[in-house]
Amino acid sequence: MFQGIEHLAISSPNPEKLAQWYADHLGFHINFSYAGNYFVRAANGAMIEIIPAANSLAAPQVVANNKDAGFRHLAIAIDDFDAGVAELKAKGVQMVGEPFETQGNRLAFFNDADGNLVHLIKREKPLP
Repeated sequence: MFQGIEHLAISSPNPEKLAQWYADHLGFHINFSYAGNYFVRAANGAMIEIIPAANSLAAPQVVANNKDAGFRHLAIAIDDFDAGVAELKAKGVQMVGEPFETQGNRLAFFNDADGNLVHLIKREKPLP
């Protein structure tokens, strides 16, 4: 019956701009839009719906903060970690701290165009 997450939603003061950022920087495809809402699909089929917001984030994250309640980050799987980090930097994306390794996994945090915390992850082995 329940198949899993079909998409997650991020509200944005400029949904079209944020959807295009995901297309330009992470290779997502804008596959559907209606009434100011945009769906972007990743190569693996995962989708994000970007919807109009009534306000904007107060300020972009300056540190990777995964302790506060609510949505904390969006993790993007990557097969070539070093190339992905280099490509984002070449496109002007600043990392939030240095890329690092933990428990055999490589991570690099950064902010999207609205300041939402996103990170690349290259897992040593898939989760069970």
